[in-house]
Amino acid sequence: MLVLTENASTVVKEIVSSNGAPEGSGLRINARDPEATEFAVAIVPTPNETDAVIEQSGARVYLGEAAAAALTDKTLDAKVDEEGRVAFEITPQR
Repeated sequence: MLVLTENASTVVKEIVSSNGAPEGSGLRINARDPEATEFAVAIVPTPNETDAVIEQSGARVYLGEAAAAALTDKTLDAKVDEEGRVAFEITPQR
């Protein structure tokens, strides 16, 4: 299952809360197929029925089925640059 770094957890919580999303909202990651290297990301109020739910340090990430398969052995990290732009990085788990 996908693991979030502390930075990623913090950034996900900030992104979701700064968008005025209701309590329980999270960041949904989806992909076209299980071999994907590109992902769609959206803030959603609830997961889809088939989503894998990851809750870590107060951050909620919902993974579509294809994204869950593609990210099963990965770690999600995040960085924010001086201009406030967020960059996510996916790396193999150690």
